[in-house]
Amino acid sequence: MDFLSASQAELDGLVRKDTRSGFGQGLLEVGQANDKVVALCADLTGSLKMNAFKEAFPERFQQAGIAEANMIGVAAGMTIGGLIPFTGTFANFSTGRVYDQIRQSVAYSEKNVKICASHCGLTLGEDGATHQILEDVGMMKMLPNMTVIHTCDYEQTRNATHAIAEHHGPVYFRFGRPKVPVITSADEPFVIGKARRITTGSDVTLVTNGHIVWNSILAARQLASEGISVDLIDMHTIKPLDKKALLESVSRTGCVVSAEEHQRAGGLGESVAACLTQHMPAPQRLVAVNDSFGESGTPAQLLEKYGLGPSQIVTSCKEVISVKQGLLA
Repeated sequence: MDFLSASQAELDGLVRKDTRSGFGQGLLEVGQANDKVVALCADLTGSLKMNAFKEAFPERFQQAGIAEANMIGVAAGMTIGGLIPFTGTFANFSTGRVYDQIRQSVAYSEKNVKICASHCGLTLGEDGATHQILEDVGMMKMLPNMTVIHTCDYEQTRNATHAIAEHHGPVYFRFGRPKVPVITSADEPFVIGKARRITTGSDVTLVTNGHIVWNSILAARQLASEGISVDLIDMHTIKPLDKKALLESVSRTGCVVSAEEHQRAGGLGESVAACLTQHMPAPQRLVAVNDSFGESGTPAQLLEKYGLGPSQIVTSCKEVISVKQGLLA
């Protein structure tokens, strides 16, 4: 679909699915394709949509209970025998509660563990700050050997599950709870470290991922209606960052906005800034949570309150274009 020219009716007609269900379906499929794939869950089988795998392969499913640290340690041990373990729990419990085990037993040891983290960011919604997490990308991308991925819809999450099963090495795989429009196709290959261009433009680069991809599309449509051309990039792999795609885009637009469901510190925007500082200094604006915990509310309410809505992305794009024009004057 051409998102800039599509009618509102076409956008409204898009199927909405949750990304965690894409993971659940992908896990079942990789389990069917490879009997080395095993799954472990910390008492959240339904929430992670791991039921289908559990029912199809009960002998390859381990219920760890509310013992996330043990789950990571067991998963690391399983890799020694050639198994490919996928662990599943909320993003908050997949990182902060088990960071030592991930660092020592998975990242440092380069174990082939896939850490699958659902209910990420603010869009967990009503469960509030104790279950939301906005620091996890920073925690994970700092670990040597760790690949970090954040997908935007059902099909991309399903395809990414296949990709990480084929990838040898530790992966942190971030996805979410709410239903979002499906904007990628079932047969679109997911390539780790390769960004997707959604729209082509020349005025501003907009780099995003996860649930904020949809808000970024809406922002690009609004900007297009005002004559502003957006080069919109879905940077689903945060580490390794697709520097080639980023630099090629910024070389044409001269400025960039990053938009993400994460803290400003440690997230995608920080990685973008580090790349530009080293290779191609350019004006940048970060659309992200500004040094704050979340709270209870609907996903839409929280994204708007914390500055991650389409209107805030539009404003940031206009601001950075203005800075660019001032530098060129």
